Amino acid sequence: MRKHYPTDLTDKQWAIMKPLIPKEKHGGRPRTQDMREIMNALFYVARCGCAWRMLPHDLPQWELVYHYFSIWSEDGTWKRMHDELRRKVRKKAGKNPEPSAGSIDSQSVKTTEKGGSARV
Repeated sequence: MRKHYPTDLTDKQWAIMKPLIPKEKHGGRPRTQDMREIMNALFYVARCGCAWRMLPHDLPQWELVYHYFSIWSEDGTWKRMHDELRRKVRKKAGKNPEPSAGSIDSQSVKTTEKGGSARV
């Protein structure tokens, strides 16, 4: 057993996430890593904002964790996970699973008309 981190998935959260993880590809080596631990490491990095190489040693090796992050970024897995989780949350809230509109908010920072840096 390893140390528990606040970012670790609970059993209930893992039950929701597990089906969203891509199946291993046929013809290759079978997976030997625990995908829940990969997800726990990814959530640790996302929450703590640490560098990959600074993952605690009791989590999977940073290279392996980064490998999955990179592959899932390129193949659309993160987007599919996000979309599915959004649908579940909206449905649970009694809303249509697909949003009918969206909004983007941007914040402006005022500068002088001249621009450039200001002397302090």
